[in-house]
Amino acid sequence: MRALLAVASLTALAAGCGSSTSVSERGAPSPGSLEALWKQSGQQVALIPGTNDYAPGDLRISFLVVDNRGRLVAPPRARFWIARSLAAKPFQQTVARLEPVGVAGVSKVGDAPSLYVAHVRVNAPGTYYVLARPIGHPAIGGMRAVLVRKHAASPAVGSRAYPSVTPTLASADGRAAKITTRVPPDRGLLRYSIADSLRAHVPFVVTFATPRYCSSRTCGPVVDVVDRTRRRLAKDGSIRFIHVEIYRDNDPRKGENRWVREWRLPSEPWTFLVGRDGRIKAKFEGAISSRELESAVRRLLHA
Repeated sequence: MRALLAVASLTALAAGCGSSTSVSERGAPSPGSLEALWKQSGQQVALIPGTNDYAPGDLRISFLVVDNRGRLVAPPRARFWIARSLAAKPFQQTVARLEPVGVAGVSKVGDAPSLYVAHVRVNAPGTYYVLARPIGHPAIGGMRAVLVRKHAASPAVGSRAYPSVTPTLASADGRAAKITTRVPPDRGLLRYSIADSLRAHVPFVVTFATPRYCSSRTCGPVVDVVDRTRRRLAKDGSIRFIHVEIYRDNDPRKGENRWVREWRLPSEPWTFLVGRDGRIKAKFEGAISSRELESAVRRLLHA
């Protein structure tokens, strides 16, 4: 995520997309291969990743498409392929959808107001290659490698949520600014702890994010999305929504707090959906749209 929204450096990233030179020196690609599809593109551009923590199963891959002048290419949809190598034929093709970052009129999203999200399934660890071609821009194609590890660094879907005793307004004596860096404070996300929600067997959404200090500049928008979803879906209290900050005492100089370490989070922000059985039903790395989160909550957490 740290690379995703550093738009000021996108030109350098596009120019430095290492696969372009090495692939072009390989000679004519095999017909039907991912490399052949890529070379059909008149302009071979960069894909800037928004997600990096992958393990076998259903993958949510988010990315930006950046042309050779460092400009975002962002029509509503993009064709998306994945293959086991450059020389292999793609084993899956789908359509990536452009998802807005944050909540319109609320979030400060900077230079990248949206990003593509593709869903594919991978059954084994290894290095894969993905190709994206924005629909309406057939001459533009971006490719990059995707590393799928045997186990993700973050907690796996299906595993038990860690019973972290996260701070609440009650534990902070009502001082919201002590436990959140959002301005204005997201008080509706500070009412419950993870541990209390697990003991009560109430399904919940928890986002680990620091709106003020997030290095990827997506934490604030993610908290906005979670709070908006809370307002829409938590009116009867059957689902809880929780925000947990990243740093000890909200001070980056002190390092990550114990709740981030308990959940073994390799980056930020992260958002998890936890069922009444205490198991993780879904997780989202980085930016997430209101449509994505609301759809997942309705599908996975409503009894």
